[in-house]
Amino acid sequence: MGLLSLSIWTPIFFGVVLLAFGRDDQAKTVRWIALVGAVISLLVTLPLYEGFKLGTSAMQFVEKAPWIHAFNVNYHLGVDGISLWFVLLTAFINVVVIIASWESITTRVNQYMGAFMILSGLMIGVFCALDGLLFYVFFEATLIPMYLIIGIWGGPNKIYAAFKFFLYTLLGSLLMLIALIYLYSKSGGSFDISVWHKLPLSGTVQTLIFFAFFSAFAVKVPMWPVHTWLPDVHVEAPTGGSAVLAAIMLKLGAYGFLRFSMPIAPDAAHEWAWLIIALSVIAVIYVGLVAMVQQDMKKLVAYSSVAHMGFVTLGFFIFNDLGVSGGLVQMIAHGFVSGAMFLSIGVLYDRMHSREIASYGGVVNTMPKFTAFALLFAMANCGLPGTAGFVGEWMVILGAVKANFWLGFAAATALIFGAAYTLWMFKRVYLGPVTNDQVKDLKDLNAREFLVMSLLAIAVLWMGVYPKPFTDVMDASVVDLLKHVATSKLK
Repeated sequence: MGLLSLSIWTPIFFGVVLLAFGRDDQAKTVRWIALVGAVISLLVTLPLYEGFKLGTSAMQFVEKAPWIHAFNVNYHLGVDGISLWFVLLTAFINVVVIIASWESITTRVNQYMGAFMILSGLMIGVFCALDGLLFYVFFEATLIPMYLIIGIWGGPNKIYAAFKFFLYTLLGSLLMLIALIYLYSKSGGSFDISVWHKLPLSGTVQTLIFFAFFSAFAVKVPMWPVHTWLPDVHVEAPTGGSAVLAAIMLKLGAYGFLRFSMPIAPDAAHEWAWLIIALSVIAVIYVGLVAMVQQDMKKLVAYSSVAHMGFVTLGFFIFNDLGVSGGLVQMIAHGFVSGAMFLSIGVLYDRMHSREIASYGGVVNTMPKFTAFALLFAMANCGLPGTAGFVGEWMVILGAVKANFWLGFAAATALIFGAAYTLWMFKRVYLGPVTNDQVKDLKDLNAREFLVMSLLAIAVLWMGVYPKPFTDVMDASVVDLLKHVATSKLK
């Protein structure tokens, strides 16, 4: 078993072990097993970064074994500069979420922790899969634990939100499955993604395949106008569910564009780039304006996620190295920042059981330590230089200006809207005099919450001040991808 298999199956193994602890009076043991499992799962992924060779776009740590002989399906894993950081990010966020959920979940604790551990392994599987069917299995399997997390531990409308999440994401994936089967038959019975990258396809076929993949990945990102499931799901999901959904699950769709849509159908990607760019700019500007009028903190951050992911898809489809690298950096940064934003809202919700901005005011007077962290994360969400939120957005804006000045100008307006809705929320929730007795009685961060906030703060500042480790890893793979996409494959 190689490092990638260990990264995938270690959290899944611990998740299955946790499901064996059935009683809530074993909750303390369950939490410690979950934490130990999450930390071990993170430690297993670290040698991937240590052993990763820079300057090559080749797949590394490759594992290949026959899986379904009859259909030539292989258990085929590998990572390159595009996928490596997402494996590490997933394992890191899993540790943070397990610690953050320590006290807030009191029923079916074993199932809750087990679902997160299994989900973490499945998401890492998506980033490592080099076989089309294996990718599809991991991609779809992630829906099951997330569906249960929303449907069992969510808010009052949890069943509605869980069904909406499942149906939206499943429907698009069925078209992707048809595309995978077509590519399998076209390649002479191979599910190897690298073989599909070399297939000579006609313009019409490329367009059909591009939109089949688009239907699955656009919903997952989510792009405007198929983003409407996200705010509902975030509002109803438990805090940990929201953090993982924003930090990792949205990235599965954006990653799919780079691994499937662009290299398999490059001519269609160029032909329809204007559509993706238009939808991305609408997400960046219009959804940013929608975020401004939200009264629910979780809904505001959910719309903010749609706007930030609009930067990612914009960066990918301007087809220059600054744009694609910027999109990737933005994905990682958004993982840290959006996770931190949702977990900060969770800290307040655990104390007040309200997400309404109007319920708060003057929190800085009673929770000064927490407010300092919340301010850092709010600034990162605005894209302040020196924080993770700035690096990717700046690269995408530069890439967009390189492609078209007005496109870059339109993208840059997102920084203004981002500052407007984030700082207005911060002002109303944290600043000014204490507005009610509930806020007056709030207690500041305990040691566990301080640890969670500190881990995320270190990540946000580290990436903002020193993004070199992130960009160095992805450079060769991005250059190779763009070279491949620039080459026409029309028959």
